[in-house]
Amino acid sequence: MIHKDHPRYESLKLRALVVDAYKRGILADSGMIAHGRGEAFDYLLGEKTSSNAKKAVHAAAAALILAENPVISVNGNTTALVPGEIVKLAKEIPSKIEINLFYRTPERICAIEKVFKDASAENILGTDHEEKASINGLEGPRSSSSKEGIYIADVVLVPLEDGDRAEALVKLGKLLITIDLNPLSRTAKTASITIVDNIVRAIPNLIEAVQGLKDADPSTLHQIVESFNNNENIQESLAKISKKYTGVEQ
Repeated sequence: MIHKDHPRYESLKLRALVVDAYKRGILADSGMIAHGRGEAFDYLLGEKTSSNAKKAVHAAAAALILAENPVISVNGNTTALVPGEIVKLAKEIPSKIEINLFYRTPERICAIEKVFKDASAENILGTDHEEKASINGLEGPRSSSSKEGIYIADVVLVPLEDGDRAEALVKLGKLLITIDLNPLSRTAKTASITIVDNIVRAIPNLIEAVQGLKDADPSTLHQIVESFNNNENIQESLAKISKKYTGVEQ
C-alpha cells in the first residue's frame, strides 16, 4: 500500500498502474521503460502543467472539434493510465478510438479492447477482426491501421507515439496532435501540436478545453489552430526546464 502522505505518492501510484497493466498483459515490458523515461522528464518540468502546455491543449481542442474524421490512437501505456478519460474525450469531440501497438499480439489487442469496452467505449477500432490498410513509409505491424480509423482520419491524437509512425502520418497530410513529456523527441518535433505534459493531466485538460470550445464559431477555432506555433511552444518547454534548474531567466 502507498500512503497518501508519501512525498512521491502520485508518481508511485502511476507506477503501480503501469506494473499492474504489464501483469495483465496490457503493457509490453518496454512500456515500463518508456514510462520511467517520461517520469524523468515530468520531474524536470516540475510535475505540473505549464502555461505553454495549456496553450497546446487549447489548440489541440480546437483542431479536434474542427476535424471531419478525428481519431484517438491508444497503446498499452495510455490504456494503463487514462482509459476512462480517453473514452470521455472521444465522446465529447466526438472521435473514434483506435488501438495501435508497437509490439502487437492478439492477446494484447484483446486485453486493451476489453479495458475500453469496460470503460463504456462503444466501438474500438484496430482490432484483429476488421479490415486493415497499410500506412505508406512503414513496415511490419506498425504499418497497419483501420480502414475506418487512422487511414482516413484528417486529425489524429497520438499520445505516447513513436517517431517513425508520427513522421509517416504527417507525410500523409494528417494534422498530428501528440502528448509527449520529452520535448526533444522526434514525435514532439514532428507533430503539428505537441502537448508537453503528463498524459494523466493532459487528457482531463483536453476534455475541459473541448467542452469550453464546442460552441465557438469555426472562424475562431481556425484562428486558434493557425496561430499556434509548435516549434515555439517546444522551445518554451525547454526554457522552463533550463530556468527551473539553472535559475537563469529566459
